[in-house]
Amino acid sequence: MSPELKQRIQLVLAFAILVAGVRVAYVFYQRRSPAAEAARTAPPLEADDYVVPRKLYPFDLKSARQLTRQPVWVREGYRYTYYPYNPATRHADFTHPAGQLLPIERLEIKDVVTDVTPGEADQQQLIAVFEKAGQSYAFPIGSLKAGTYQIYSDEMLFIQDPHELFKHWPADIWEAIEKHQVKPGMNEFQISFAVGMGIPESSMDPAVKTVNYPNGGHPLRVTYRNGRAAEIQQ
Repeated sequence: MSPELKQRIQLVLAFAILVAGVRVAYVFYQRRSPAAEAARTAPPLEADDYVVPRKLYPFDLKSARQLTRQPVWVREGYRYTYYPYNPATRHADFTHPAGQLLPIERLEIKDVVTDVTPGEADQQQLIAVFEKAGQSYAFPIGSLKAGTYQIYSDEMLFIQDPHELFKHWPADIWEAIEKHQVKPGMNEFQISFAVGMGIPESSMDPAVKTVNYPNGGHPLRVTYRNGRAAEIQQ
């Protein structure tokens, strides 16, 4: 073997060793990076995480009227206000709130129409009309301004029965939900079904979360530990 060939082989081997060393260093860096560490320490997925409710994705008045084709259920109770609605004039009385939609309340949407936005002449509201105790009511599900629709009914309503979507929940959990009760061991999603929207407090501990629930005038304060209700204060 000539000295020149021998030198070339040594250079190739040195380059290969250098590339391998860089690769090993990169792998160790990736394994020790915050993202990789977070992935290793992330809690395992639960059955609720695999539930993907169907959505309508409405983009105008006609597509929003798909809400009339099936019952709907309120996603987050005590968050949305409804108003008296006059079918003859096709207007809601926004000056006199009639109540708040309840947790997973079942509704039959009769129509979706446009109405004025109080105090804003250049904007209209999309309102969903329903009946309750023989009276007509409506609540906003979007807006129309300068020909552009903003519709958020998919974030407000289920179009599938929550009892079917979350049929993996035990019977005692569903019993507590139907009675609007909160029990230790319930997760945050289950409690929102029971008592509606919650307002979280700031926390430095990711394993501990405290949420305040207005609960229709009967406030609750729930502290979750590792995702489950541990302390419940009336």
